Amino acid sequence: MNTNSDIQKRREEISVNYFRMVDAGNPAVIDIFTEDAQMFYPKFGMARGKAQIGAFAQGLGRGIASLEHEFEGFTVLSSGNYVIVEGAEKGTTTSGVDFPDGVSSFGLFCNVFEFEGELIKRIHIYVDPDFANTHAEGVAWGKSVQDSIAGL
Repeated sequence: MNTNSDIQKRREEISVNYFRMVDAGNPAVIDIFTEDAQMFYPKFGMARGKAQIGAFAQGLGRGIASLEHEFEGFTVLSSGNYVIVEGAEKGTTTSGVDFPDGVSSFGLFCNVFEFEGELIKRIHIYVDPDFANTHAEGVAWGKSVQDSIAGL
């Protein structure tokens, strides 16, 4: 067996399992990170170490009542210590707003994982954190651009 492809396959499995654990609200998700792991999330910035990553997850959970990733549509790419997962998510905010709305929120994300062995050393999450479309200026900008290109 090729050890390189075995470890890459295992890292891909861990990455996909990360999303299953997030969807379930499983606090054991923190166990798949190194002690000094780093996490980036838009509008939040960086978290360093398991304690900060856990605190971020709790904070995000205060705004999202349910979250579900659409596993069947995932694109998973890996090279060396990196795994990239692109896909879609849907859910409901704690204020009762379902997302995405398909108008100005689309539920698309891309996560870049860096591994050390079989643990996540770094994760950068790229997603629009405006789940409920409350960032009026950004939504208005997108709508104005859509309107301007509608006749092209």
